[in-house]
Amino acid sequence: MRAILVMAMLLLAGLPARAERYLVDHDHSAITFSVEHLGFTTFHGRFRTWRAEIDLDLEDIENARVRVEIEADSLDTGSKTRDDNTRYATELLDVRRHPLITFISRRVELTSAESVRITGDLTIKTVTRPLSFDVRLRARGVNPFTRGKEALGLIARFDIDRTAFGIGFAAPAVAGILPVRVDLMILPAD
Repeated sequence: MRAILVMAMLLLAGLPARAERYLVDHDHSAITFSVEHLGFTTFHGRFRTWRAEIDLDLEDIENARVRVEIEADSLDTGSKTRDDNTRYATELLDVRRHPLITFISRRVELTSAESVRITGDLTIKTVTRPLSFDVRLRARGVNPFTRGKEALGLIARFDIDRTAFGIGFAAPAVAGILPVRVDLMILPAD
């Protein structure tokens, strides 16, 4: 009730509501992907080191802002040889010259009571392309890991065409389209 009164007072005063910074609980969040390999198998990977800045007003979701920075060197598919090749080869991630993969949102659209569509810019190496994907609310509430704070559990699934970012090595024998899954548990920063 107090939040509704504060929102009403801000609207009456002509001031915009303020978004709150949310932090990612990295122990319960992941950015993962899979790659079809030569038609024989699918291997799975993840990025172990990444940061997300999420500014969110739960009463005005469409003004949310998201920025994600992934350390490309933190790629982990469970094979040192494959990971080193993918990290350091100039025709692949080339992490020495391109250490970060970034996503910056431009628009957030409410699509239902439990989902939004985020549109923004994904940059891999020196190539920036638009990316849109749906984010679904899985859960909202307090749990034993949130120290009394209300957490949001979110999931997003989308495909990335790695060849569109200049990473076409061995495609299509090794899939050019990579399914990506993002699982997040986020908490208010305060």
